[in-house]
Amino acid sequence: MAWQQLSVEAGNLDPERLSAFFEAQGALSVTLVDAADQLLYEPEPGTTPLWPTTRVTALFEADVDLARVRRALGVDFGADALARSQLVDLEDRDWERVWLERFQPMRFGDKLWICPAGQRPETAPGQVLIDLDPGLAFGTGTHPTTALCLEWLDRHPPQGLSVLDYGCGSGVLAIAALKLGARAAAGVDIDPQALVASVENATRNRVAARLTTRLPDAASAQCYDLVMANILANPLIALAQRLTQAVRPGGHLLLSGILAEQADAVRQAYADRFDFLPGAERDGWVRLQALRRSAAERS
Repeated sequence: MAWQQLSVEAGNLDPERLSAFFEAQGALSVTLVDAADQLLYEPEPGTTPLWPTTRVTALFEADVDLARVRRALGVDFGADALARSQLVDLEDRDWERVWLERFQPMRFGDKLWICPAGQRPETAPGQVLIDLDPGLAFGTGTHPTTALCLEWLDRHPPQGLSVLDYGCGSGVLAIAALKLGARAAAGVDIDPQALVASVENATRNRVAARLTTRLPDAASAQCYDLVMANILANPLIALAQRLTQAVRPGGHLLLSGILAEQADAVRQAYADRFDFLPGAERDGWVRLQALRRSAAERS
């Protein structure tokens, strides 16, 4: 089946209103992307990120009359919006196969591998393989922020430890921890789809019995030996109290998704309870590692 794609550069129009318009016209999906490839620093939790120049793209089935949709666009938003619109016909593709072709098995550190389902590298004994399909969730290991965390886990196997993966996405970090010997892991994410993807991936890797998943409001007050949060700097700062309380005294904190120029601000948010160890940087992204001090050490 073929598809049609209609996109509009929002300009001074409200992208959310354009999105609602396309949904009312029968769009299968609506996506908001940067029209000028500008870096967007993360918003505060609970806010919607928008770029200064946003492109709103709607996907329609092939039999939808987009001439009618474009006429309605001109009526509702004016001739300028119509002039900034673009129509593209898309060939039908096996998107799962496309993803598999682009995502090849990758090694992190000495023994940890992330593999698309069904693909296996030539490995030596003792290698740890994780079958992964991110679905609609973030996290495959291809981004430097995730890779930095996976390499840390490979060098510091959490044997027998309890682990929290806050902002778990596809569940890749929690699953890696479990396959490297963690006793139990919890995955927390604001996106219910991420929790579904995490459970499916954990089942695929036969570690689902040791993984629990929750939305943030349902997360318990349990303390963990290792807390990992691969999100972004502003949410990490906003969540400092919550993440601090989740780390037992003497436990490890691993923070990623931080631009190099934001690292000092993140450290400062946790400095009263943690001692930071040497971190790591790749392609402008930073991973921070810290140990939580005990009450006696803080006094």
